[in-house]
Amino acid sequence: MRVTQVMRVRRVRGAALLLVTASLAYGSSSGVAVAAQARPTAAGGYLSGPVTPPARTPGPVTPASANIRVSEGQVGEVGAGGTITYPSVTSCLTVTVRLQGGGMVGAHASLFEVPGEYRSDRILAAVKQRTGSREVRAVEVRGAVGAWDPSYFTKAIESYPEGAQVPVPTEPDPDGLARVVADGLGVPRGKVTVEDLPDGDQTVG
Repeated sequence: MRVTQVMRVRRVRGAALLLVTASLAYGSSSGVAVAAQARPTAAGGYLSGPVTPPARTPGPVTPASANIRVSEGQVGEVGAGGTITYPSVTSCLTVTVRLQGGGMVGAHASLFEVPGEYRSDRILAAVKQRTGSREVRAVEVRGAVGAWDPSYFTKAIESYPEGAQVPVPTEPDPDGLARVVADGLGVPRGKVTVEDLPDGDQTVG
């Protein structure tokens, strides 16, 4: 680069620096606009035009603790420290998946289909999809154990044609329920516990 070119670049840089200093000292909006138009190039000179700031990279999103209600046929999730309330558990079963990180995914399985909500033979698949690849620490099944045939989790009462024989439980089958829930969620049988608890609202935390 020739001496005259070096001097010209230095004068431009000095002018830009003076404009920035003046805008900061006096709050001049015109000074800010001019300063924003001068930016260095890889060759050491300056180009005109607006400066575009780099895109902001958002940080990871962590589910916040919460207290939610999961009604019949629904699936919900809370973060660590949250609670799930299952209202009016009389003929239903609740399935609470405790995740290794402390959160929970909960399902309120209804004996009979609730319009617009998950049927009993589709709710475990919804829980599994919600859980994803996260590690499961334990699964708790609670509710009207004696009212449920394990097959209701694989073939809902509504799926039988009119006149067909629907299986009716003659006695509680907690082990059968544990096996079908474990299979439906893809977890070891040993992680699933079953408790007969048809006492109205359940709150799990």
